[in-house]
Parts: sequence; C-alpha cells; structure tokens
Amino acid sequence: MVSAVFHAAPEPGSAAAHHAAAPAGAAPTASTTMTTNASPPRAPAPAATSTPRDTSAALRGFWLAVLPPACGIGLLLVVWAIVSSTTGGSIPNPADTWKQAVEIFSNPFYRNGPNDQGVGWNVLASLERVAVGFGLAAVVGIPAGFVIGRFTFLSRMFNPLISLLRPVSPLAWLPIGLLVFKGANPAAIWTIFICSIWPMIINTAVGVQRVPQDYMNVARVLNLSEWKIATTILFPSVLPYMLTGVRLAVGTAWLVIVAAEMLTGGVGIGFWVWDEWNNLNVKNILIAIFVIGIVGLLLEYALVKLATAFSFEEVKA
Repeated sequence: MVSAVFHAAPEPGSAAAHHAAAPAGAAPTASTTMTTNASPPRAPAPAATSTPRDTSAALRGFWLAVLPPACGIGLLLVVWAIVSSTTGGSIPNPADTWKQAVEIFSNPFYRNGPNDQGVGWNVLASLERVAVGFGLAAVVGIPAGFVIGRFTFLSRMFNPLISLLRPVSPLAWLPIGLLVFKGANPAAIWTIFICSIWPMIINTAVGVQRVPQDYMNVARVLNLSEWKIATTILFPSVLPYMLTGVRLAVGTAWLVIVAAEMLTGGVGIGFWVWDEWNNLNVKNILIAIFVIGIVGLLLEYALVKLATAFSFEEVKA
C-alpha cells in the first residue's frame, strides 16, 4: 500500500525552502544553522539624556557648595563695615583695605633693604622657618612616637614628661632658644620645633598602641625582627594617625611663627605685622591677617588631601 503525505509548499527564499532543497539525511550546514538560530535585530538603545530631576540635583549641589561660603564672607564684610563706621574710620573699611591690597600685591617681591621688603618675601621667610622647624620635629617626633607606643616601659617613662611639657606655651620656649642659640632665626626655628613635636609623638604612639594584638601575635609566631614589624605591620596601620599628628603640628607651627617673629624681628610675616603697627598702618595689618589665614588654610587643605590619600576614610578639616 502506498501512502502519501502532503505538505504546504514553502515560500521561495525562506528558511523552510532552504531545508527542503537540502538532500535527505544530510546534516545542516553552518549557514543553515545560523539562519535558523539568528534572533531578530534589536533596536539601538536610546541615548542617555539628562532628566529635569538630574538637572535640579546638580543645581542644588552647586548652590549648597557656593552659597554658604558666600553668605559667610558677606556677613564678615558687613560686620567689618559696621565696626569701621562706629570707630570713626580708625579701622579701615573693606573698600579702602581692598585698594591697599591691590597696590601691595601688584609688586609683592620688591626689596629696598633688609627692613623694607615685599609681603611675598616675608611669607617665604616664615614658610622657610616653619619647614625647617617642622621637618626637625618630624624627624625626631615620629620615630619617638613609634618607640614609645611599642614598648610599655618607655611609654610609662615618657608619659609624665610629655604631660608636663606639652601644655607649656610655645613662646615660653623662645627665651631658652635665644639663650642657647644666640640668634633670632635659630630661636624661632627652635620654638617651631618644640611646639610641633608633641602632636606627632602623641598621635604616632596612640596609633601604635591601637594596632590589633592579632597582628603582633602573628609577627611573634613568624619570629619577625623589630625592623620587619615596624615596616610591614606598624607603619601601614599607624600612617593615618601619624598624618593626623602632622596636620595638627603644621597648623600649630604656622600660628606660633607669627608670634615668634613679632618678638625676634628680622624678615617674616610676623615681623611685617609688627613693623606696620609701629608705622600705624592698620590697612597693612588687616591685609597681613588675611594673608596669614589664607596660607594657613592652604597648608591645612594640602595636608587633608594627603591624609585622605593614605586613609580609608574621608578626612575633614
């Protein structure tokens, strides 16, 4: 008996027609497989566009970053103008001080003698003293903090000395520096050194003491040397504490150098303030106050960025 099966004729060019043209029992070719398994083409993804919500959030962030500082500066200028008007002009108003500042900073590096130099030279002289005194304090204070924090005997030995000497005003050390070093410049550097060393010693020692005991137990099991412990275990753990001490120390050093230069004389921003007071030039004194504040702010900002780069947390000023 002959049986017949009837199929609908495939359309020309379709995948079914291609299969029908292939010989019976032959394996499908690669082109056949790709044709049958190919998915329909997808429409291209729409380009990302900023929504009104994103724009509003960006504007809000911008105003929150700009408006509060602007309001603070505006409040300072208003209070300054009120004080100037109530004192009968003995304190210059912001407009007159600004004109004087433009004149001073038009040539900040002039030099007409040892006691008549531009504000730029005075700032650089003060920064040089701070750098030398602060650098010596870091060279001595950071290793001392490591040793004091590492060994209990030394910690108990030096704690009373640090507690006794740290509260002493830095300017109280200035006469000792003048007596020992016989010069104003080394005495000012000595004052910077003695006021900068305590924050670095204390913060470094606290960081060493807060290293997890498990780390030290592993070092004891591995029989590591003290140098290996200090470089591979203590230093990475103590680095954020150490940088905090450095940041506090440099802020204190910049505060102290101004007062020290007022007493020792010579070239420096502190001496410049005192010299302008002797000349009764109040405008330049106000300008010097802003210069001191801006330089201190820049030092603080730079050290905050440095501390953030080596810390897992954001460091705030």
